[in-house]
Amino acid sequence: MDKLVIEGGAALRGQIPISGSKNAALPILLASILVDGQVRLSNVPDLKDIATTLNLLALLGCQAEYTGGEVALHACDLKPEAPYDLVRTMRASVLCLGPLLARLGQARVALPGGCAIGARPVDMHLKGLAQMGAVFELESGDIIGNCDRLHGAHIQLDFPTVGGTEHLIMAATLAEGVTVLENAAREPEIQDLANFLNACGARISGHGTSVVRIEGVESLQGASYRVMPDRIEAGTYLVAAAITKGDLELVDCPVGALDAVIFKLTEMGMHIEGDQTSLRAYVDGPLHGVDVSTRPYPGFPTDMQAQIMALMSCSPGAGVITEGIFENRFMHVQELCRLGAHITLSGQSAMVRGVDTLKGATVMASDLRASACLVLAGLAAEGRTDVRRIYHLDRGYEHLEVKLGRVGAKIRREKE
Repeated sequence: MDKLVIEGGAALRGQIPISGSKNAALPILLASILVDGQVRLSNVPDLKDIATTLNLLALLGCQAEYTGGEVALHACDLKPEAPYDLVRTMRASVLCLGPLLARLGQARVALPGGCAIGARPVDMHLKGLAQMGAVFELESGDIIGNCDRLHGAHIQLDFPTVGGTEHLIMAATLAEGVTVLENAAREPEIQDLANFLNACGARISGHGTSVVRIEGVESLQGASYRVMPDRIEAGTYLVAAAITKGDLELVDCPVGALDAVIFKLTEMGMHIEGDQTSLRAYVDGPLHGVDVSTRPYPGFPTDMQAQIMALMSCSPGAGVITEGIFENRFMHVQELCRLGAHITLSGQSAMVRGVDTLKGATVMASDLRASACLVLAGLAAEGRTDVRRIYHLDRGYEHLEVKLGRVGAKIRREKE
């Protein structure tokens, strides 16, 4: 198993290219199950979750080839079963259920796994698919679904679930009639998925709003599509510039999707300027704590909560971070405290009081964004920080230590 070794204290300066979005690429890859023809995707990041998804697609009968950020896919010999050994490692795998039902009328998909950041049940996924005509049973930890052709439905989501919205949009593209999703999630990655499906011949409108309308079509055709840049990776590097008192330029950056993150960082005292595709972020004075509440998009993203906590841990003043999405997403707090952070938990809120200096130590990552948080804290800490269990990082950040090393970070990967 690998770990990252960081010698903190270096201000980061230079240019970082932003990779394709993991959270957009995964549902787009699984949506290729719906397409009768070849799909060509570009700007696909080189990540463990991408490799897992391509392995899953191969088991489902899709021809899939990844070369240098580009993927060629053809769902030419589909099979209806997604096995536990793959699905357990990545929660997004459950999104193959709806597309398989839409194409084949049957599916057997293991209940999902993924990061240990909360329950994240699939109840709303199944409830919506049932409204579209699917019938489900649970057997030996597998979801077994059957249907004739799915049909349109008017679906009111109890919560603007990202995965549920993506899942139902995909299934509805080949359903008979019109499906309307109310209280739909609005995340940019959902918009990217809908744009991809529309490029293949789907009829989706309203994506990016809380009401999405999908008019079912008989079939989808192959297309070429470029995956959007990763807003969470970009936000992480904005925090890296802030926490090291550095000066970074982010290129191929999804600026329009970062409003909430940019607002909070500038409120803390950071300077951020740029255009539609690039940002310059730098610090020329003291930062200070602020209050942050994670919310569904366009609110502050839960996937940036851990990173901004690392920054607030070594910024003067105090602030309260409230987690409004997941019930178990403060597992990085104990590890930050090992580095000298002063954080007090109370239910779904964390009071963060900035300290003068973090001190290097050995820490252990509990999930993907917690891993990034600990790396950021290590960049600012005095002395050496070892971040263990970084396989989480490899699921969601493309060559993180390489990109950071190119802008001045003293960081290296070692075997445990």
